Amino acid sequence: MPTDADPSTIVKALHLVFLSTFWGMQIWVTFISSFVMGSNLPQHTFGFIQSCLFPYYFHIGSACAFINLTIFAICHPSELLNEEETMQITVFFICVSVAALNAQWFGQVTSDIMAEMHLIEQSHGLGENVGLFLNKSLVRLRELDSTYKKLTHQLKIYHGFSSLCNLCCIACNGLSLYYMAAHLSAL
Repeated sequence: MPTDADPSTIVKALHLVFLSTFWGMQIWVTFISSFVMGSNLPQHTFGFIQSCLFPYYFHIGSACAFINLTIFAICHPSELLNEEETMQITVFFICVSVAALNAQWFGQVTSDIMAEMHLIEQSHGLGENVGLFLNKSLVRLRELDSTYKKLTHQLKIYHGFSSLCNLCCIACNGLSLYYMAAHLSAL
């Protein structure tokens, strides 16, 4: 039988820990470490580090999103959901779905394409430039090598979708944090 009892402090703390863990990772990876590493490391080193770290980032984020959805769903039976809680559970569901899609598909395909591109770049003595801006030699390589041009196009698509998934999860977690803050009885 559904009940409207408040969850224990431990359950609330777990919910907050998983939400804040995912949020903190998102802010750090998206807005800080990527720009710092991209600005200071050779392009291939930066790409290699990202290809090693991102699967962990995506899977840990997916797990955090799933645990948050589960905790919220258990603490808010569907028979008792008000409009605001229905919106919150929808936000959690969207976050889980998009994070899983990124972890299982877009992120992995992006890394695979990037690895193929790095091999082609290395065969032409490229990829050791430092910085976030496109090297003119890579532009020339794209014009001369049809395989590289195709991979560049694919990378733009998959990286774009992966980035959109990431931004969607950031928005979902921002809304969830706002929802939690609005329901704090005291600080």
